[in-house]
Amino acid sequence: MSDPDPMCLTYIRCDGNTISEPWKLMFMDAMIRGTMHLSFVAHDLGLSSPFGVVKYCSSWEDVNSNLSSPTVRITEASFGGVEARVFESTAEGKETRLKRGVVYFHGGGWALCSTKMKPYYLLCMAMAEELDAVVISVEYRLAPDGRFPDQYNDVFQASKHILTAEVLGRYSIDLKRVAVSGDSAGGNLAAAVAQQMALDSSVSIKFKVQALLYPVLQALDFNTPSYQQNGHIPILHRPVMARFWLEYLNGDQKLVPALLANNHTALDQGQEMAAARAKINWTKLLPVAFHKNYKPVVPLHGDPELVEKLPGLLDVRAAPLLAETEVLKALPPAYIMTCEHDVLRDDGLMYATRLEEAGVHVTVDHYEDGFHGCLSFAFGPFRFSIGTRSLRNYIHWLKENL
Repeated sequence: MSDPDPMCLTYIRCDGNTISEPWKLMFMDAMIRGTMHLSFVAHDLGLSSPFGVVKYCSSWEDVNSNLSSPTVRITEASFGGVEARVFESTAEGKETRLKRGVVYFHGGGWALCSTKMKPYYLLCMAMAEELDAVVISVEYRLAPDGRFPDQYNDVFQASKHILTAEVLGRYSIDLKRVAVSGDSAGGNLAAAVAQQMALDSSVSIKFKVQALLYPVLQALDFNTPSYQQNGHIPILHRPVMARFWLEYLNGDQKLVPALLANNHTALDQGQEMAAARAKINWTKLLPVAFHKNYKPVVPLHGDPELVEKLPGLLDVRAAPLLAETEVLKALPPAYIMTCEHDVLRDDGLMYATRLEEAGVHVTVDHYEDGFHGCLSFAFGPFRFSIGTRSLRNYIHWLKENL
């Protein structure tokens, strides 16, 4: 835990005043939206889960065999019964030196992607090589085979097993230099695990830092300024984010309109909901520059059955932004990447404010021309300049702070 410091929140605002390479992004988004639409139609016809077709198509990007390089050795392992891929730096002349460790959780809305997906595979290789690190990418269960809290339980059990002297020693990882990180839904899992690990007295080895890339941290307000501003901006659209939440929390996809209207957080929803709303009050937690001309959406009357159907909405393991201040005080320093053109921008910014108020050192790396998932586009044929820049800065922060 860091001592309270009024200067412990650092903002890095990267250049660019419009979305990065818009025509290329629009082309990518057209393909993604088309696949999403087909997947939702298949679900409505009873042929697959809501994201079943998308999952099948995304598997085409999987790396089918471990592609170790002269500087990175890649193996498969199991930690606490959870499968993972291990990327070990084998830099010449450094074999006997203790290395940094990074426990990484991939994104994909708790329903898509894997450690084998090429962007994540290449990201972990790059981290291992450039940080002279051991990166452990966890293969947690995905919806519909796993529902909340299955994904959380998988990454928690894996992390708890990894944070032992036996496992860290096996991979020559420095016990005092282990990070937890993840993007999007993986950022959600990383934040939740960081909170639990900080409180777990049975775990003597703690994460030194947490690095969250455009994380999703709450499902109580689908009308923050970033949700209103970027509702139809590539590549994560507002209704799709609600669908991901419902798939994770095992809810009916027909509840999307109710969530988007914030019916679950209406003023008549009781004291517990009122207390939760205070922890996501963007009018107090967001820097004024991000308010713009948007207004809060808090209905007078809502659906009291929504929270009964989706109890995970108020569970901090699913929504880390709802954690109590005393929990936040115990957390390690944080790096939070946010993107201007992302519905989840304000989740990250609000969490940064709450961490800073709790006395935690926070670096917010904000990209004015960034969009959701941009770092994954640092690789492959559809490479974006914003992907390369964000990857470089992310690795630089880890190099300086881990």
